[in-house]
Amino acid sequence: MSVFVEVDHIDKVFDLPGGGQYIALKNIELKLRQGEFVSLIGHSGCGKSTLLNIVAGLDKPSTGGVILEGREVRRPGPDRMVVFQNYSLLPWKTVRQNVALAVESALGNLPKGEQRSIIEHHINMVGLSRAADKYPHELSGGMKQRVAIARALAIRPKLLLLDEPFGALDALTRGNLQEQLMQICQESQVTAIMVTHDVDEALLLSDRVVMLTNGPEARIGQILEVPIPRPRHRMEVVNHPRYYALRNEIIYFLNQQKRAKQRQVKPTVAVARHGLEKVNLDIGFIPLTDCAPLVVAQEKGFFKKYGLEEVTLSREPSWQAIADGVANGRLDGAQMVAGMPLGMTLGMGGKAPLPIITALVLSRNGNAITFSRRLYDQGVRSLADFKASLSQTPDKVHTLGMVHPASMHNLMLRYWLASGGIDPDSDVSLTVIPPAQMFSTLKAGTIDGYCVGEPWNSRAVSEGQGVVMATDLDLWAGHPEKVLGVREDWVNQYPETHLALVKALMEACEYCDDRRNRESVLELICRPEYVGSDPAYTRPGFIDPYRWSLDEPPASMLRFNQFYVDRSTCPGRSEGLWILTQLARWGITPFPKNWIEILERVRRVDLFGEAARQLGWPDLEADREPFALFDGVVFNPDDPLGYLERLTLGRRPVQVEEVLIQPPAETLSPR
Repeated sequence: MSVFVEVDHIDKVFDLPGGGQYIALKNIELKLRQGEFVSLIGHSGCGKSTLLNIVAGLDKPSTGGVILEGREVRRPGPDRMVVFQNYSLLPWKTVRQNVALAVESALGNLPKGEQRSIIEHHINMVGLSRAADKYPHELSGGMKQRVAIARALAIRPKLLLLDEPFGALDALTRGNLQEQLMQICQESQVTAIMVTHDVDEALLLSDRVVMLTNGPEARIGQILEVPIPRPRHRMEVVNHPRYYALRNEIIYFLNQQKRAKQRQVKPTVAVARHGLEKVNLDIGFIPLTDCAPLVVAQEKGFFKKYGLEEVTLSREPSWQAIADGVANGRLDGAQMVAGMPLGMTLGMGGKAPLPIITALVLSRNGNAITFSRRLYDQGVRSLADFKASLSQTPDKVHTLGMVHPASMHNLMLRYWLASGGIDPDSDVSLTVIPPAQMFSTLKAGTIDGYCVGEPWNSRAVSEGQGVVMATDLDLWAGHPEKVLGVREDWVNQYPETHLALVKALMEACEYCDDRRNRESVLELICRPEYVGSDPAYTRPGFIDPYRWSLDEPPASMLRFNQFYVDRSTCPGRSEGLWILTQLARWGITPFPKNWIEILERVRRVDLFGEAARQLGWPDLEADREPFALFDGVVFNPDDPLGYLERLTLGRRPVQVEEVLIQPPAETLSPR
């Protein structure tokens, strides 16, 4: 796509009179093609007009910027023209004089005769030739708005900006003007951005509708393509077979945002020392290499640095124990597999939905798919070999281990198998095994392979029991692996404590990704009270080159364990949406029709951003661009169901339903 206008990661922050700040817009990233018409829609207070003013050069972003035809927008200019809702006409000048003022200011270098021709042409274009000598007070509201449009177009702007231009007009006048604007933009190939509250207006005029979430920290929640051919006429648009589906999608988005606003709670008042509501915490973890940030925060004093006086790290036997501990309040929070907060919020496994949030990704990558050495010696050296082996032994059930249904281990293993034409639900048997039991189960011959984190793959390779078939870096480099998970009502009850916990762990993540610290981190995690593993099994991928099998030399994999670099700690919503598609693909949870609402509730980028700003660190979420895994199938975060349709094996329909989740009736009692 040739980019004509680029809104490049804009934030807008306002200083409040009594101190503090209000973040109106957060990480707004948008690209427009020349001749494209884009509408901005969202509830009042979401920053639509603020964004329009920034594009116009009437306001400056706090961070980021706007690029128009390769040049940064720094101030207002004749290449951008704004049409305001209140017309903004000079009352002492006639229609002709109002238009002439703009033309003379912007195109004063042209001969007077050519200027007059431009003025008259645009007055005629909007049907006001008979009213050219009238003053604004002699005109109706619709006529005034037509003057404003004529004035804007007369200076031949590269970009037309419309701020609810028809909001104050009656329905008939509004309809006529919309038709005229559409015709003018089509004929003149004008690029336009319009702010509107009118869903039908947005669909009639737009090529794309950009939907903004609620403020503060309003973001782009969804971008809807409007595939209705041009030229358009109102009745043809309304009768288009996709019109009502598109209309319902916009209204559904707005209703989700309305519910989110009603759900906002006021934080409680801090009652403990250091401004925290609670200073003694129990945090669960699983003994794996990537529990390193929790161990480092404990042993290097980051918890105490932020006022958390006594944090007990509770070594748990399984991911199910983690989920149960957080659900019943035994644990204040925990290291969780990436899909667990979403799964618990949606009521995975037939349990009552329990809102769980994550404001921090603790680690990325770190897993591998390992097959038994026996399969390798039988000639299974690739996914294609494995499929052939299944065909040759149809009576044998091949069993593969994974750690939890909502884990990336399960989702990536299934994705990998399905990419090779293997149905993970019928061609093989997948079973849940706690990570620490994976190696012994493989060695006993009970399973044929597994997907797990380290050190259990490296141990299988080192002891000649297994061969690594693929790592995360082969399948989806940089995917979220472990996150900090806490109950939503716990965060509402202890907001400052939660922020302190996030900040301590963010510093620990940074410490873990400094390669100079890896030896000391290794010594800490190998202690008996944490992972308790032999350092020889824990070094590969973490410090040393990674070994796939005893028959091959080790390979350098610097990002095998990733904790901080490349904005690793931000719980991005696009990657969370990918997880939702896979949970639905395999029937683990329904796909939530209100997926934007679920993601905003679970993947708390706002709380991550608050913690990052308090640390003085960057707080940007990853771009919401389409991406692909190893198989090249593109995931578009604005079309998750279309992605699922392209992935389906043709054996199971995806269940889509609205998931409305109420917070628990009672908040947790302090222990």
